[in-house]
Amino acid sequence: MIPRYSRPEMTKIWEPENKFRIWFEIEAHACDAQANLGTIPEAAAKRVWERGKFDVERIDEIEAEVKHDVIAFLTNLAEYVGPEARFVHQGMTSSDVLDTCLSVQLCQAADIIANDLDQLLEALKKQALKHKFTPTVGRSHAIHAEPTTFGLKLAGYFAEFQRNKERLILARKEIATCAISGPVGTFASIEPEVERHVAEKLGLKIEPVSTQIIPRDRHAMFFSILGVIASSLERLAVEIRHLQRTEVREAEEFFSSGQKGSSSMPHKRNPVLTENITGLARLIRSHVVPSMENVALWHERDISHSSVERVIAPDATIALDFSLARMTGVIEKLVVYPDQMQKNLDKLGGLINSQRILLELTQKGMSREDSYEAVQRNAMPVWLEGKDFKALLKNDTKIREFLNENEIEELFNPDFHFKHVETIFERVFGLNLA
Repeated sequence: MIPRYSRPEMTKIWEPENKFRIWFEIEAHACDAQANLGTIPEAAAKRVWERGKFDVERIDEIEAEVKHDVIAFLTNLAEYVGPEARFVHQGMTSSDVLDTCLSVQLCQAADIIANDLDQLLEALKKQALKHKFTPTVGRSHAIHAEPTTFGLKLAGYFAEFQRNKERLILARKEIATCAISGPVGTFASIEPEVERHVAEKLGLKIEPVSTQIIPRDRHAMFFSILGVIASSLERLAVEIRHLQRTEVREAEEFFSSGQKGSSSMPHKRNPVLTENITGLARLIRSHVVPSMENVALWHERDISHSSVERVIAPDATIALDFSLARMTGVIEKLVVYPDQMQKNLDKLGGLINSQRILLELTQKGMSREDSYEAVQRNAMPVWLEGKDFKALLKNDTKIREFLNENEIEELFNPDFHFKHVETIFERVFGLNLA
């Protein structure tokens, strides 16, 4: 991932220094287990921990010759450890190291993303509570439907990202697995106890059947969840972008002092942050299909997945980390315009109350078909000519047979739409927030 969309903590996970450190820990813990089993001398295992080092540039230099990254690492490690290095990697394969390392890295990445989600959830909750009863129009097909509150909108996103947090926890559990099983996963050259020991030391569980590699359905699950989280981010980003449109202008991204919106038009205040998140969501989702295609490897192993994961693992996690942090900043600083929301509510002359009229007419004895026709007949002049819906209803003789002026007036009371806001908030946030 390019530096523009990278944050240091997540980026460090995918740097060679962290990768080789994990490789070393896998090999060193495996040596400890081998020593406990009597396969190698205890002194050799101790020597690995005491003298074990690596040099990234030297590893690259060796790999340029041997064309094998794990061998290059082991060769460099031996330069520091000395003769006892011959006991390192006993009975192991490259996949034992590479796959277990990737599990650790993905767990590290998942922990950062989980923290990112917590921060976004906190920002959404704060804004939802602030605007619990801020009236705004709800839209279906992007067309005015019925009143809702801006707080309810945000509560819906909170609930969605809460689900995403639960999904991420499951994805982390799915990927937190260790494979130290030797060639084709039979443990012929290495005892299962070594795998158990390494897994315990790294905070992983053992892979029941590794076939030399960790099955890629686990990775497909992980990247799929990242794609779902990205899609949720895009949904929220698109909502903010729509609300910031000139014709709507109910909410917008914070525009800082000195910020410029356009190189040519000085008046512009563009939703660039949420547009950016929308684009990155497309990128993150693009990694889901390759991760699924990685599942179908040849027999016990091949490495067609390797090049894919070397790209998508850093890029997907780095991009999602960046996007979540960016969205948190957007929500924390979101500029909301309640007066404009009310203006938009009033824009269609009361048409947002059409269902109330329909239902009340049926309650009073008019058939649903006749009720629908009567309400629609009065709604169309409001759409086409800008007339007042309430006035038209009051002057409709057929409707007046069922509803008097006061009853029609009461049907336009906006409080009707907000009577269960508290109930929904209690469901979402798990407590009575009245």
